[in-house]
Amino acid sequence: MIEASLLVVIIVALLVGGLTGIVLGTTISGIAVALAAGFLGVIAATIARNVLVRRAMRVGPDDSGLPVVVIVFSVVASIAGSLAAAEITETIPISTGMLGALSGLLSGMLMAMLMITYHMNPDKRQNLIKN
Repeated sequence: MIEASLLVVIIVALLVGGLTGIVLGTTISGIAVALAAGFLGVIAATIARNVLVRRAMRVGPDDSGLPVVVIVFSVVASIAGSLAAAEITETIPISTGMLGALSGLLSGMLMAMLMITYHMNPDKRQNLIKN
């Protein structure tokens, strides 16, 4: 189940990041494209994962009621992935679509690692929420 969830997150984040880079590449460039692509990629990947994996397949944890800390960490993951992609492609002449795709991919991977870590030990998570 984790593998299907990871594939959904990574593929959707990559595609949405690339499309965002292509669309916004005509008006803005560089770090701004990377940040927008990473953020939109993470948001779309989270929605797609929740809709496709949880509701369609009826398996996996329900993430519809995530705590604020996970949302904050997902924003940090999208910023970190986007800035990493911008730094990687700084010296390489690359299209804004490819920059967006790389931003979405790195941000999606960081978000997937966050979700795996969040779901690893549900007993401790319930204790933290109760206290």
